[in-house]
Amino acid sequence: MNSICGIDFGTSNSTIGVVEQGHPILLPVEPGRANMPSALFFHFEDHRTSFGSEAIDDYIDGEYGRLMRSLKSILGTSLMNQTTQVGMRRVTYPEIIADFISELKKRAETQTGETLTQVVAGRPVHFVDGDKEADDSAQQALAEVYRAVGFKDVEFQFEPIAAALNYEQQLHQEELAMIVDIGGGTSDFSIIRLSPQRIHATDRYADILATTGVHVGGNDFDRRFNLYKAMPELGMQSYVQETSRLQMPTAPYFQLATWHLIHKQYDRANINYIEQLKLCAEQPDLIERLLKVLKDQQGHRLITHVEACKISLSEHLEAELDLAFIKPNLRPQCQRAEFDQATEKELASIDQTIRHTLSQAQISPEQIDSIFLTGGTTGLPSVQHVVKNVFPQVNVVEGDRFGSVGTGLTLDAMRRFG
Repeated sequence: MNSICGIDFGTSNSTIGVVEQGHPILLPVEPGRANMPSALFFHFEDHRTSFGSEAIDDYIDGEYGRLMRSLKSILGTSLMNQTTQVGMRRVTYPEIIADFISELKKRAETQTGETLTQVVAGRPVHFVDGDKEADDSAQQALAEVYRAVGFKDVEFQFEPIAAALNYEQQLHQEELAMIVDIGGGTSDFSIIRLSPQRIHATDRYADILATTGVHVGGNDFDRRFNLYKAMPELGMQSYVQETSRLQMPTAPYFQLATWHLIHKQYDRANINYIEQLKLCAEQPDLIERLLKVLKDQQGHRLITHVEACKISLSEHLEAELDLAFIKPNLRPQCQRAEFDQATEKELASIDQTIRHTLSQAQISPEQIDSIFLTGGTTGLPSVQHVVKNVFPQVNVVEGDRFGSVGTGLTLDAMRRFG
């Protein structure tokens, strides 16, 4: 089993697991942690690439280059067939994804001293909602990436099923479980029959009553809150012509709040366009803040600060949104209630998909024995409230938010390849 592994390539974070003395373990791919942010930073001066937390730090520290993050969200979109400018060269998005997975593989091989050739890779229930052809294309593209970095045998497993296999390790009796896996890019749900007696079975198809998903995740919560709270500080919803009461166009703000679209806003023509709008703006000081973000290429930093505020609001009813890098002392206060209001659409979508999963399995909420939560976004109080509202009497188990899927994928690799 020295050649097998399980890889959870996530929108926000990634893990890699191997087998050690017959047990799955997640390797520390960064100092002191078994998960690594799914991020790359291309340095334009010395042409090197940094990964994970180092990539984000290099960007925030003002290194000259380009940050790439949330690459998983590109799978199944037209961007997979396009190239993007990285310094003096143009590269495809699959090549960038391959760079990251190759680094993850290399860090694992350095620690184990073995060459990894077989992998069970995680995938969301739907890469693309309601488009099977695009969904199949996304998995095929990802399989080609894994093969390109040196894996000979590539299998896929739904991420919520992998989480279920991990949860099953702690059970002492049979349960009908609802797995809730909400990460950075997708919300996935599975209803599966688990038991200690079935723990070593390789074929679990008959145990799966339903598997559904929706393309809503932590990044969508970040974007909504960004537009709701941060972008008005940069002039969104302000007026550019007092007589006709025309508002600032929304497209620049929406793109600035979306990870893989941010770099498009740094184009010189776009900055010139914003500068022209500033000339007739009612509040030109706000538009000047927007221009500062664009000229200093601080869009990713802005999102990082919005995400930090979101995390703080998960633990406190009030938190600061630190925008002092745009203007000194610009730190608007944020309420958890504001965050919940801004993300009502995402919460409703999660609620609807949970109920659809129950309908697909043809069971009632009362028939579920346990809810297993995994994925970073399940830490949001509003998300937990949605789940508990559907299942008020059911035991809720919180798993390792960043490690349950990776451990389950490694378990699955042991069964398939061992």
